[in-house]
Parts: sequence; structure tokens; C-alpha cells
Amino acid sequence: MQAKLQEQLTSADAEVILGRLPKRIREALIARTTEIEYPVEAVIEMAIANFLDTEALGFADCKPGRGQ
Repeated sequence: MQAKLQEQLTSADAEVILGRLPKRIREALIARTTEIEYPVEAVIEMAIANFLDTEALGFADCKPGRGQ
């Protein structure tokens, strides 16, 4: 059986990721979700995309190395 690829994180995925992060990073991500009123999974995606490409708004815009 082949796994279906997803384009976005699910809320369950976000909970697993948050559970593995250091407390200060987890708290910062949750605080950001409250501040901008976005789901935590979207904030995690934006954080990773921004790490890979500082000009990206999300993974759709991400071109690793461009923002360096």
C-alpha cells in the first residue's frame, strides 16, 4: 500500500511536532498562533519555510537558498 502525500500539515501532525520541540520553541510557536490567529500547523509550516527561504510566505513560495 502506498502512502498518500499531503500538501499541508494536519493538526495531528502539528501536535506531534510540538510535542518533540523544546518548551521555549513550542511556547513561541503557540504564542505566534494566538498573535496572528492562524492554526498552529500553518505557523509551523511558515516557520520551516522561512528558515529555508527568508523571502517565502509558506512552502508554496519556498525556494531554498534564495533568501540567503
